[in-house]
Amino acid sequence: MVKKIAVLGSTGSIGRQTLQVIAAYPERFRLVALSSYRDVGRLAQQARSFKPSQVAIADQSLYHELKRELADSGVKVLAGEEGLCRMAGQSGAELVVNAMVGFAGLKPTLSALSTGISLALANKESLVAGGHLVMPLAAKTGAQVIPVDSEHSAVFQCLQGQDSHAVEQIILTASGGPFFGLSGASLDNVTPEQTLAHPTWRMGAKITVDSATMMNKGLEVIEARWLFSLPYDRIRVLIQRESIIHSMVEFRDGAVLAQLGAPDMRIPIQYALTYPERLSSSVSRVDWLTLGALNFAAPDQENFPCLDLAYRAGQVAGSMPAALNAANEEAVRLFLERRISFRSIPRIIDEVMNKHKLVSSPELEELVETDREARAKAREAAVRKG
Repeated sequence: MVKKIAVLGSTGSIGRQTLQVIAAYPERFRLVALSSYRDVGRLAQQARSFKPSQVAIADQSLYHELKRELADSGVKVLAGEEGLCRMAGQSGAELVVNAMVGFAGLKPTLSALSTGISLALANKESLVAGGHLVMPLAAKTGAQVIPVDSEHSAVFQCLQGQDSHAVEQIILTASGGPFFGLSGASLDNVTPEQTLAHPTWRMGAKITVDSATMMNKGLEVIEARWLFSLPYDRIRVLIQRESIIHSMVEFRDGAVLAQLGAPDMRIPIQYALTYPERLSSSVSRVDWLTLGALNFAAPDQENFPCLDLAYRAGQVAGSMPAALNAANEEAVRLFLERRISFRSIPRIIDEVMNKHKLVSSPELEELVETDREARAKAREAAVRKG
């Protein structure tokens, strides 16, 4: 049977790799919808190649340009937040891959789940900011939330056939990023180019910066809390430099299960699309004899404080994770624009969190307001801390 799939964020790194997986199995998948934030040219090219029934451009101002690009294609063109949400819930897809970047992915996530459509989730911000809305909604409608992040996919795979009550702790692994082992003054003048030179993964700019600051792992800790229903003191982070062990689950009898493989996002993407089946793939295999060893280290919490900030936000809960996420998104943007230093990123986030007025059980619109306010405070803080 052919599975109908919609891909939100199809022009980004995860989106493009998702299309590669879909293209490898035309007899198994049919692409019915695509979206991009503002990459009209690539989105139009993808639409002509895969022939979905509809596409959406998140930036409303680019609607007419995309409409012209696809005038003779028969593809329906949508735009803006409303268009994305309509696509997520009403495209006819059986599985929505949310590969959007940032808080903007939350509303489409909720739109898909509200209509009972299962979600392959790569948009970590949906759970970071709105996990208390997302997971109960999925349970209510019976929709599955299948993780695409390599770490959460690894845990998800390790838990198949296991008693979830027997889990003692989850161990999320991290590469340590390009600045592993550096400290203090060594980090003062690092450039965006140095930051984007990740040693093992090829990812989009925002997530690559998050990897360098360790915020990516912090966001993943909050994700794991919602996906696997564990308290924060049972979610641990460990540096695994080679990025071969993607995460581990330790059980109460002392047994540890780990998922290993090459650092290639097409592996967890394909598993999310085919779950519970496993299909063959052309991704590279690990050469164990060449690899030789696996190296581990504890996170450097002093020089990379973003991980601790995320734990703190998750434990405070309510609207605090949304404030953390918004401040981080804004600080990363400012760093990539060379308006603040690398080490200013956690300082700005910390200031925003300290000034945030907590909402204990925020509804969606309160999260939207938290996001707006936290971004504004981050920009204000950047003037002082840049």
